[in-house]
Amino acid sequence: MGKDAPQAPDPAQTASAQGQWNSFTAQQQQAMNMVGQNSPYGSLAYTQTGSSTMTDPNGKQITVPQFTANTTLSPSQQAIFDKTQSAQGNLADLANNQSGMLKDYLSKPFEFNNQDAADWAFDMGKTRILPQQKQDTEALQRQLLQRGLRPGTDQYAAEMTRLGNQQGDQLNQLALQGRSQAFNEAAYTRASPINEVTSLLSGSQVTQPGQTFASTPQTQVGGVDYSGLVNSNYAQQTAANNAQMGGMFGLGGTLAMGAMKYGLPLLSDRRAKEDIRRVGETDSGIPIYTYRYKGSPVSHMGVLADEVGDDMKVMGDDGLFRVYYDRVH
Repeated sequence: MGKDAPQAPDPAQTASAQGQWNSFTAQQQQAMNMVGQNSPYGSLAYTQTGSSTMTDPNGKQITVPQFTANTTLSPSQQAIFDKTQSAQGNLADLANNQSGMLKDYLSKPFEFNNQDAADWAFDMGKTRILPQQKQDTEALQRQLLQRGLRPGTDQYAAEMTRLGNQQGDQLNQLALQGRSQAFNEAAYTRASPINEVTSLLSGSQVTQPGQTFASTPQTQVGGVDYSGLVNSNYAQQTAANNAQMGGMFGLGGTLAMGAMKYGLPLLSDRRAKEDIRRVGETDSGIPIYTYRYKGSPVSHMGVLADEVGDDMKVMGDDGLFRVYYDRVH
């Protein structure tokens, strides 16, 4: 490129500027989304309560504001809230007092006596079950006698044993059911004080007033693509500079570009050119011209062989100089 070629943007400076735009966009979006509200239950307002400072990778201090959302209840809602809080405080006091009792209460292990439960069940059921079993035994004996089966015979003994087993199972079932019922009652009695304290600790909660406000619409603010703009501007300036420099360094398909690509020397002898006009210079100060080869209507851009170093040119068999454009800077 020529001396007037645009300078590439500094990545660190571009990133820093992009970060500032991103911060501004975020603050703008936050400010637009912090919408105050009023309802029958109260009001919601945002106030700036300070700021936070941080350092970016380039060592620059960045300050961003900090806000606080404040909820103010209506007088009636505030009264309900205060009373509910007071009630919860009373329940907490009761739970605290009762919890002291639980310390001694729980230090004693839970006890349950199976025999006592069985005796309790038997005492409760014998007044009804035992008379019924006696009647069933007498009825079976009469049936056996009517069928001609006498005491001492095998059939008589088998029938009486069957009835005895049934009545024994009935008494066992009574004992098991009685034990289960007695155990449940004992466990309930044991857990009742604990459940009472737990219930006091988990008293009904107050509905948070903030739940009565509408959802705030979220506004989306498009960020500024500062980095893209910088790079796009640089690309445009570079393209314009290349267009000004012509086919030698920017226009594909020209003679100079082809020569540079393949490392071939290109005819650049002043004696072979006409309509020569200077249009610029390379980074090292070598003049650049537009010209036409003698007898050709096509215009080209390049250097003259007599103005470049010997290491950049070579003489052809026709006695005219040719230039290696890939060596021209």
